[in-house]
Amino acid sequence: MFKKILIANRGEIACRVIKTAKKMGIATVAVYSDADKDARHVELADEAVHIGASPSRESYLQADRIIAACKRTGAEAVHPGYGFLSENEAFAKKVEEEGIVFIGPKHQSIAAMGDKIASKKLAGEAQVNTIPGWNDAIETAERAVEIARDVGYPVMIKASAGGGGKGLRVAFNDKEAFDGFTSCRNEARNSFGDDRVFIEKFVEEPRHIEIQVLGDAHGNVIYLNERECSIQRRHQKVIEEAPSPFISDETRKAMGEQAVQLAKAVNYQSAGTVEFVVGKDQSFYFLEMNTRLQVEHPVTEAITGLDLVELMIRVAAGEKLPLAQKDVQRNGWAIECRINAEDPFRNFLPSTGRLVRFQPPKETMFSADTEHLYGVRVDTGVYDGGEIPMFYDSMIAKLIVHGRDRNHAIAMMREALNGFVIRGISSNIPFQAALLAHPKFVSGAFNTGFIAEHYGKGFRAEDVPHDEPDFLVALAAYMHRRYRARASGISGQLEGHGVKVGEQFVAVVLDSNGQHVHTPVTVTDFHKPTGASAVTVGSNTYKIDSQTALGSTRVEGSVNGRGFTAQVERGAGKNPLALRVAHDGKQIEAMVLSPLGARLLKLMPYKAPPDLSKFLMSPMPGLLVEISVQPGQQVQAGEKLAVIEAMKMENVLFATQDGVVGNISAAKGESLAVDQVILEFA
Repeated sequence: MFKKILIANRGEIACRVIKTAKKMGIATVAVYSDADKDARHVELADEAVHIGASPSRESYLQADRIIAACKRTGAEAVHPGYGFLSENEAFAKKVEEEGIVFIGPKHQSIAAMGDKIASKKLAGEAQVNTIPGWNDAIETAERAVEIARDVGYPVMIKASAGGGGKGLRVAFNDKEAFDGFTSCRNEARNSFGDDRVFIEKFVEEPRHIEIQVLGDAHGNVIYLNERECSIQRRHQKVIEEAPSPFISDETRKAMGEQAVQLAKAVNYQSAGTVEFVVGKDQSFYFLEMNTRLQVEHPVTEAITGLDLVELMIRVAAGEKLPLAQKDVQRNGWAIECRINAEDPFRNFLPSTGRLVRFQPPKETMFSADTEHLYGVRVDTGVYDGGEIPMFYDSMIAKLIVHGRDRNHAIAMMREALNGFVIRGISSNIPFQAALLAHPKFVSGAFNTGFIAEHYGKGFRAEDVPHDEPDFLVALAAYMHRRYRARASGISGQLEGHGVKVGEQFVAVVLDSNGQHVHTPVTVTDFHKPTGASAVTVGSNTYKIDSQTALGSTRVEGSVNGRGFTAQVERGAGKNPLALRVAHDGKQIEAMVLSPLGARLLKLMPYKAPPDLSKFLMSPMPGLLVEISVQPGQQVQAGEKLAVIEAMKMENVLFATQDGVVGNISAAKGESLAVDQVILEFA
């Protein structure tokens, strides 16, 4: 077994590998860029080596520097994690040539499967079902249109070296095929240094289901069940689960056996994933093979009770697989939510900056630990007070739950999301909560088009369902009553002028149109030692009890005898007098006033918000890489104005109306804050 390994990655996957290595008694070496000098993976590792500037192409993609770090520290093996160099055949080969073990498949296997064109041909030869399409590199956009017509629309245009949603477009007509080919080629050249593009038939109503395989150097290959990854937004997975609620045992077995055939055909020796697109009739076709560990590997670990990182390390050290196909278990149901630094209410734009507060829910399952299952696990590479840099992808944590069955796992995940406190940046937690509550998700009747179909026009606060919206108002009133009780007990109050607390209140909440909605609320049976109260909102009464200390963001307690977790803050929103309450993805800002205070509020004059339509403002933090217009230039609606880059994605800003460009107040190359003015229209 290795004495020391280097992790050629960052973030949560680097932390994940370090935990398994520590369990196995193996010393670890981290590598880091300028942006990551204070990162969590650097702190967790036994040693750390600086490898360059913040952009990944100047650090984490520098193979020579990583190999030099191995030699300098005496690391005998490299674990590449996922992304960066994990599926780079040249890197794996170079590592092997330098006498260092690559904890992953052999470079020949990466080469065979990493090229999507070659891999499809190989899959066909291995008698694996493949999708009809054009499997040779296409030279021009005009030729791409011809081929797309021959295959039949809709088609999928894919970069051969693509991944993670980059270099991928779906085209339904000639124009989309022409434009999609050009975009894919550019993205692939910039992201992967390989601009080959191919075309295949797009299966409508498809599900994305993948099979986890594991091979050793002794010719043994097994499959570890499947993962359902159909809940995707712009080809990026959002929620993953194992097993799939859709496929039958027969389909599972057939897919697993084909995945093993393919792995054996390339002499696969590590953990890998064979991805399939599955039609509504359970017909399935090979998509690609990911020759690395997947982001969503924890759901497989939960249902099988196996540590995949440990198995990868053992196989790389030459050991035989410790189990056969008949020994593979499938217990319970696991779900993973990717927690991303993005604002779902601003079209999921990246959100970077300082994590003012980062408090994940309480963990009862842990990465690298297969003894504690059926619970909650958080895999993350960030910490309270840490910085989310703009140079890497937006995922800051993975929240994993393992339940008895699917409904139990969904309920556990909803409660875990309620307790996940993130402040300082925006996160996609409200969106995840809405997905988990959607009837189609709960029933398991969804496909890869689920998010586009139900949230095609974006995601709004009113899109978040809630079983009992009055509960949020009741909780605001309950917490307000507790704060008033504390105020009434402060010593030194003038006689006759002490704080008096009544039972009648009015909760004033802003609706989606920005109008105040007044709701009478009664808080009775207040029990001072525990804060227990009966809160009546309309015809509903909520008996709420919580031992959570005032001032804590995460509030846990019981309502009508059922446990709940919610988040409550004073003065956190736009109104410093309001309580912000969040539960099951829904959020309100409520001022809880006396009846007199509510009457006086109605007399306050309305203050209209300022007109910002003549400004182009940055919708997110990022780097201004292009300004496409000049002062005095006439622009039409839909014309490109500027390009901002953040978290490896380019975001183009377009004019929403005709106008003339006036003053330009930001310069190319400038780091922008959210809502910073880029230019003004005359």
